[in-house]
Amino acid sequence: MVLAQDGLPIASRRIRAGLIDRHGVRLKPVRVRVGSDNPVKARAVRRVFERLRIRARVEASPVATKVPEQPFDEEALQGAMNRARAALGDGDFGVGIEAGLVRLPGSEDRLDVQYCVVIDRTGHATVGQGPGFAYPSAVLRRVRSGSSVGEAMAHLASIRDIGAKQGAIGYLTKGLLDRDALTEAAVLMAMVPRIRQDLYSR
Repeated sequence: MVLAQDGLPIASRRIRAGLIDRHGVRLKPVRVRVGSDNPVKARAVRRVFERLRIRARVEASPVATKVPEQPFDEEALQGAMNRARAALGDGDFGVGIEAGLVRLPGSEDRLDVQYCVVIDRTGHATVGQGPGFAYPSAVLRRVRSGSSVGEAMAHLASIRDIGAKQGAIGYLTKGLLDRDALTEAAVLMAMVPRIRQDLYSR
């Protein structure tokens, strides 16, 4: 399969539509649809595409994740996949980002990990994750009692909607790392196979 500059197949219908030229150079911005209305996620996706020098029109809208509000373990990755698939629609790429509490092997400890799935209109999905970090026991106690991490952190930090601002990581690191950077790392990791298409076979 011969791929165009945007990572999608070179096809005569795409040339006729004015999306690419006959050499596969993208002529119009790619449409990237993010499965969330959280501005942090949309900004992270926009920044990664900018860093990769891919002209993109990023659109964000809420979608059903089909996983619990507080995902655990494989539910987080499934939530990201569900978001990406639901977001794609008539776009070129659908992006799903989901954070969850993931158990460390051989331990009862859990890390907060963000997964990102990028799916294109051919159905090809690439996956990445961001750095993981631990929560204070006071947060985990509330989560075990039925609260989401966002609710527990909002209570601890006395910051409403903390997930749409600096995020838990911003509060816990005293601003050394914020949620934007954490989310951006997950998105970039999901783009790795698309950055080096010469090394990753479909």
